Amino acid sequence: MSYVEVPGAKVPIRMWTDPSTVEGSAMQQLRNVATLPWIKGLAVMPDVHYGKGATVGSVIAMQGAVCPAAVGVDIGCGMSAVRTSLTANDLPGDLSRLRTKIEQAIPVGRGMHGELVDPARFHGFPAAAWDSLWERFDGVAEAVRFRQERATKQMGTLGSGNHFVEVCLDTTGSVWLMLHSGSRNIGKELADHHIGVAQGLPHNQGLVDRDLAVFVADTPQMAAYRHDLFWAQEYAKFNRAIMMGLLKDVVRKEFKKAGVSFEREISCHHNYVAEERYDGMDLLVTRKGAIRAGSGDYGIIPGSMGTGSYIVKGLGNEKSFNSASHGAGRKMSRNAAKRRFSTRDLEEQTRGVECRKDSGVVDEIPGAYKPIEKVIDQQRDLVEVVAKLKQVVCVKG
Repeated sequence: MSYVEVPGAKVPIRMWTDPSTVEGSAMQQLRNVATLPWIKGLAVMPDVHYGKGATVGSVIAMQGAVCPAAVGVDIGCGMSAVRTSLTANDLPGDLSRLRTKIEQAIPVGRGMHGELVDPARFHGFPAAAWDSLWERFDGVAEAVRFRQERATKQMGTLGSGNHFVEVCLDTTGSVWLMLHSGSRNIGKELADHHIGVAQGLPHNQGLVDRDLAVFVADTPQMAAYRHDLFWAQEYAKFNRAIMMGLLKDVVRKEFKKAGVSFEREISCHHNYVAEERYDGMDLLVTRKGAIRAGSGDYGIIPGSMGTGSYIVKGLGNEKSFNSASHGAGRKMSRNAAKRRFSTRDLEEQTRGVECRKDSGVVDEIPGAYKPIEKVIDQQRDLVEVVAKLKQVVCVKG
């Protein structure tokens, strides 16, 4: 489908979904965003749903301002994927050992490494950028600086919620590795600090929603946030890179006889801010649950833990600010999913996938998410499908 335009106070709301199917709370969030004095455009992806701070699946383009709550507390959250030389025939019938080995190598939930993982062990790791990341830590918000040791030990860890590590098969039988995570606790603490600062600024007192408090250009508060925002986005990128390195190590050891090789990794943020230019204006584009889909950009759009995922290539549609959805999108809240579904439902909906099937992940059941095929179909003018994947192993925290 192409987009549907819904009137907004300052800008129209371009929606790549049927507005009548979007819950009222999310539509109200979108209308609130469209009232911001600094806004220049608002695009809504087909995985749209209500979110804390701002709507998940929204792309907010502003001039001279950025809203920290719209970026969210998992700054730089995103996906990485790589195709391997393995095929379905190389996989054992019982995948429980492989899942266990992954869980042993990559801490999940609130877990962390005993000490910082040395990235030098991974071939081709960008040492200079890595050193720069930690040199710049001294410049982050003083209120969060005491978390450095925890941040180093959580580098290369998964977290919980909708984060995952997967082994997948594409339609040709090739094995892929894929993972989803962000900036862990350090990103959350930086976000919480700056959201609090923004909500106390005088220019935000008359907003229709205090969650939409912004920082404006040429102020010390904006400079401080930009520093920490871009630092956390880079932390998230390195977190995924180290996890992928650890995952590759597991696969090499488990399939030593096959002599595994890996193609070039695909990696993309979906909770972040980028400086981009549209209609002759330099804008700050916030993608809250959306990926960049500029012409030729590779991206990853996952479904749920029992369905599948898509590798896509962007078509460069500027009406969406070169964006696409970041996943299937929830159709019910976590609490609603826990009330609606049982562990038996989870077992049924994840049949054929080596994964947790206990009450701790019922809120991640496929039935709590929109159908990924429909979400992909609604954005055919934003991306083209490169590969369709189906997980056979799914690790969650």
